[in-house]
Amino acid sequence: MKELKEVAKESRKPIVDINENELLSLAPYVDEKNGNYKAPEDWFDKYDLSLDGFSGFQILNPSEEEKKEVVKNFINGIKKLLNPQSNWTFYKPFYLSLKHCVKCNTCAEACHVYIGSGKKEIYRPNFRSEILRRIHKRYLTPGGKLLKSFVGADIEATYSLIRRLLELAYRCTLCRRCALYCPVGVDNGLIARELRKLFSQELGMAPEEVYKKGTRLHLRAGSSTGMGPDAFKDIIKFIEEDIYERTGRKITIPVDKKGADILLLHNGGEYLAWPDHIAAFAILLDAAGVNYTLSSETLGYDGVNYGAWYDDIELARVGLRHLKIAQELGVKKLVIGECGHSHKVYSVIFDRILPASSPLWNIKRESCIPLVWEIIKSGRIKLDPMRNNFPITFHDSCNIVRLMGIVNPQREIIKAVSPGTFREMNPHGPFNYCCGGGSGFAIIRSLNFPVWRDKVSFRLKTRQILDTFKDVLNQNVPKLVVATCSNCKGALRDMIKTYGLFEKFKINYSGLVDLVVNAMADIPPLFNFEEMEE
Repeated sequence: MKELKEVAKESRKPIVDINENELLSLAPYVDEKNGNYKAPEDWFDKYDLSLDGFSGFQILNPSEEEKKEVVKNFINGIKKLLNPQSNWTFYKPFYLSLKHCVKCNTCAEACHVYIGSGKKEIYRPNFRSEILRRIHKRYLTPGGKLLKSFVGADIEATYSLIRRLLELAYRCTLCRRCALYCPVGVDNGLIARELRKLFSQELGMAPEEVYKKGTRLHLRAGSSTGMGPDAFKDIIKFIEEDIYERTGRKITIPVDKKGADILLLHNGGEYLAWPDHIAAFAILLDAAGVNYTLSSETLGYDGVNYGAWYDDIELARVGLRHLKIAQELGVKKLVIGECGHSHKVYSVIFDRILPASSPLWNIKRESCIPLVWEIIKSGRIKLDPMRNNFPITFHDSCNIVRLMGIVNPQREIIKAVSPGTFREMNPHGPFNYCCGGGSGFAIIRSLNFPVWRDKVSFRLKTRQILDTFKDVLNQNVPKLVVATCSNCKGALRDMIKTYGLFEKFKINYSGLVDLVVNAMADIPPLFNFEEMEE
């Protein structure tokens, strides 16, 4: 394949061009003008845009000596990824995925980025994996060192190749839909994630929003938003006052309550971007009599764990602090709010990180979704499903549904709080497409990466939503996409704005608990469909 060999060439010219008329069509729903998205000319001299003309890394072009150091450290990083002592968390699935690809390309047709791009070769899930495979064979196996192209070790590890491979690692949302469809179980999403780890730990390369403004800010200030404990307490007071003004209910949101059954861990961005969502949880749990608490300890109020996307060490630093706070409060379990990657971190990945001898092992870690379903089934809250009498669909967050297997409770919840207006996307459940904002895409704002994300990564999900509502698009009624993940809500917000879906079709979005509280019969409705959710 032409691009696979070209990816190592020294050139500032992009390997591929992204033109709007080649992308997956959104017609007849959205009328787009044909064009391209070329970056300013001076960017090509200042930054490396040589993959596809886009980048989210403000990394200045290095000297020749610095380039040699990057190549050396990259190859050393591959050794570490393939060493069970230094990569004991993910060595085995990484090694097996790297070894056993049969190059059938089934993964390509499962990938929303590949399809959305108009099937550009470089976005195939196994494209970046094959580059890594050939570099490993050339530099780290006896046969590759001696025979090179005769054994498929025909790619030289140049700085340009490594820099483009960094970009390719961030052209994948780690949704792992490709792994679901692979006939031999190869996980190209995991390979992309391990590549990100290599770049972070060995080369210090990670998106600023994920590292400096992500885990580093989280550990220093207490939240990736920069929100400290005092600001958190002020926001809680504001939310309590807002609940009273809107519902007439005086609710005290429990904070730092010792011995509660549950420590509820929200995504920190919710407090600033969607305080109504925090309020919805408070209203529901208060009405149901749930014995829970929030924490005002530094880190304790923000369940974000961006390390899930790029670095095991950063993941462990944040996650262990959360579990320690739960232990200090003496709660029975840690319950994760509507945040997809937090679900995966605490319910799945920490089983690989925590030794069974640790006292933190005994702290249960659970999703909030079964809890909400239990509340509804118990009859503790009075519901009026007609409050949600409008077309509703559900976006399956990859980390919760495909990667954890929580599929049915959220659907039962929606059916219980709406009058038969729920409609499934096609496909849905574990087979659903990623929102396009996963693995940090929804928060990366550097250079022109957001343009690529909006026009390529969001594209297939936008089409899927429009197809789901196609029979009611022209009706002057609200249409709602429900998601159980802050990252997905951020992506939905941005795609709705990018393509004008609210103005044209009255398509809006919300969290799951928001929909439940909107149906509570003894308080005023929560939703205002005359404005776009922020």
